Amino acid sequence: MAVNEQDFKNALRMWASGVTVVTSKADGQAPKGMTATSFSSVSMDPPQILVCINQKADTGELIQDCKHFAVNILNTDQQAVSNQFAGGSSQEERFASIAWHEGDHNSPVLEDALAVIECKLEQQVQAGSHWIMVGNVEKVTCKEGDPLLYFDGAYRELIHS
Repeated sequence: MAVNEQDFKNALRMWASGVTVVTSKADGQAPKGMTATSFSSVSMDPPQILVCINQKADTGELIQDCKHFAVNILNTDQQAVSNQFAGGSSQEERFASIAWHEGDHNSPVLEDALAVIECKLEQQVQAGSHWIMVGNVEKVTCKEGDPLLYFDGAYRELIHS
């Protein structure tokens, strides 16, 4: 028996997730980026991660072309950044009001991100409407702070005891 789309969405709302912005930039081209919560570690040896990107997303097309991307893990103060990169604005508008610099392979690194994982595309697998993009981790940058979380359709924060 097939699961209907709404039941599936309702179940996924119960999974708490960190929030990332996946970015990429090729030489001579404008940067592209999008909010993504479908992100996970894959392997420690070699260090690899994966991110799932809708096949219609222009950020995914750029990653396929230039073979590099960065996963910017957002902190609790970056809800507006998450919303800005979630859609509804142009790629130019997404990058216009935030501080960023080019990483080792041009991918935008968001200055205030909690952590940044710079990757080279190792493999991509089509799964339904999305690409599963596996990246070999080439560089990591970490800062102190708490992650931006998403659960049941809303942003959440950690509670420290």
